[in-house]
Amino acid sequence: MPRSKVSTLNLRINPDVKAAVREAATREHRSVANMVEVLIRRHCDQAGIAIPRSQIDPTPREHNG
Repeated sequence: MPRSKVSTLNLRINPDVKAAVREAATREHRSVANMVEVLIRRHCDQAGIAIPRSQIDPTPREHNG
């Protein structure tokens, strides 16, 4: 299956928020980048903002802990 193109997003973030994202990523066995993408997709879904699904779309994982 061919991979979709990806873009780089550089941002400045409060260190406490960064630590929280790292913890969330760890709990869901994701990378920080993947966790940020999942959170953005969740927010957009809840806000009714359409994002076309890609072939490397991260699907939410169940948390067992």
